[in-house]
Amino acid sequence: MKIVIAGLGNIGGSFALAIKDNTSEHDIYAIDIDTESLKNAEESGLITKGYEHPEEIIPQADLIIFSVYPMILKSLVESYAPYFKEGVILTDVTGVKRSIIEEIEPLLPDNADFVFGHPMAGRENRGLSFASGEVFQGANYLFTPTGRNSGENIKMLTELVEQIGFKNVTSVTPDFHDEVIGFTSQLAHVIAVSLINSDDTNRNTKAYTGDSYRDLTRITNINEKLWPELFIMNKDHLLSHIDGFRDQLDQLTTAIENEDIETMQKMMIESRHRYHDLHNLDESVWK
Repeated sequence: MKIVIAGLGNIGGSFALAIKDNTSEHDIYAIDIDTESLKNAEESGLITKGYEHPEEIIPQADLIIFSVYPMILKSLVESYAPYFKEGVILTDVTGVKRSIIEEIEPLLPDNADFVFGHPMAGRENRGLSFASGEVFQGANYLFTPTGRNSGENIKMLTELVEQIGFKNVTSVTPDFHDEVIGFTSQLAHVIAVSLINSDDTNRNTKAYTGDSYRDLTRITNINEKLWPELFIMNKDHLLSHIDGFRDQLDQLTTAIENEDIETMQKMMIESRHRYHDLHNLDESVWK
């Protein structure tokens, strides 16, 4: 199968590495505007060949993986569509689905099947030099099938992502995807950014940090071009989750103000239960 990766940055490069390291039956090609990245990828053997002009390779592609920002995706699909071969399978890596699907599906010819997907793994850094197939090992993957999709193509993509390391591959509705990602990913980034930006820059905090602060602020090494797009395109779910977080923060704030130890303990016990349930851990060590 000829696989074309549109966008050979961090995630696109990670796909190329994972496919190359875990399969032998696929040829990998890439499209990017960064000629240096394409050249380096060719010379290292990561890809068979790189292209600046999509029309040179798109007609040959059996599978195209769009690894680009959400707001770029529509224009790429629109420009690539005249060159799609019969039966081509398309997929993406974007972190929002409802608005993307609404924009993309009307552009698709009958001979193309776009199975929208989201790898729940990656690094915050940008560029091919930060790519790593290892980040996919044991990670979750979400597909958001629509009525246009072929069950056979969903099965093929599921087998491919499992082959390159993903452990839990799940199909969900686009709305559920955006709701749950708004909580597990986008809200986490909102909290981390707000936390680190509330710091007193005159304190020299780095001299006094421990694991707690480092763990909570790790994801603030953030792509400032990408994440505002994700926040805005999913703002209904995200704002709802921010309200829920604010309610919990207000409860804890009130308990601290009132020196209400019982409420604080109940909230902490509840959070511990949820943590252990989430990670399937044995709580007996706390008893």
